[in-house]
Amino acid sequence: MEHIRQSLQQIVVDAVRRAPAEDVPLLAWPLACGAAVAEKTRALAFADSELLVQVPDGAWRAQLLSLTGEYLRQLREITDGRIQRLRFVLESELDKR
Repeated sequence: MEHIRQSLQQIVVDAVRRAPAEDVPLLAWPLACGAAVAEKTRALAFADSELLVQVPDGAWRAQLLSLTGEYLRQLREITDGRIQRLRFVLESELDKR
């Protein structure tokens, strides 16, 4: 069963890599973080090697910050190293821009 899951995940990763270059980092986020986290967060933008991700609150941000290394490892693998940094922001912080 694990082999089937890995095969399906590789098919999805390959499909993401074939997407338009500007979409790849945004599409990669749910693959790297998993369904439960993807349900509560949203990849907003990618620029200068940084992926901007909206989180619901400060507790979520703190938890995700502790997992940044693992997420970056997975994101770099999916995007061939394009993502070098993650920035987690609250919706209220986006309004102030």
